[in-house]
Amino acid sequence: MQEVINLLNQKNQHLERFYRRNEDEILNFTDGNFENLERFYHSREVILDMIGCLDQMIEEAQGRVDAQLTADEKRQAIRALDKKNDLVTQILSQDLQILSLIESAKSNIIKELSQVKVAKKAVGSYKSGQPEPQLNEKA
Repeated sequence: MQEVINLLNQKNQHLERFYRRNEDEILNFTDGNFENLERFYHSREVILDMIGCLDQMIEEAQGRVDAQLTADEKRQAIRALDKKNDLVTQILSQDLQILSLIESAKSNIIKELSQVKVAKKAVGSYKSGQPEPQLNEKA
């Protein structure tokens, strides 16, 4: 059972890395800096892949474990699972915040593009220079 507990703790360490990575990038997004967005999502994918591998290892290790747990092992497992649940809840909250920041930036870009389009149209309606004579084709 100690193997399972060690794997659970490793999983929590990766979840903590994921959480810290989110925190760092939230600060950038709040400042309007989205330069690292692609690298940010890639690093999250890498961490999630590692967590997926650990989940598989945990399943395999659980199959090799006796059903009898000592009180200490049970306490350690519950502590690790509680920590995982807390981290996942915090990460979900961060993800909502990240999505909100990205959506807000996207809306601002759309507004700016719309304003540029309107300004371009207004400038285009004013012609400078000599007006060109128009010919009446019927004549």
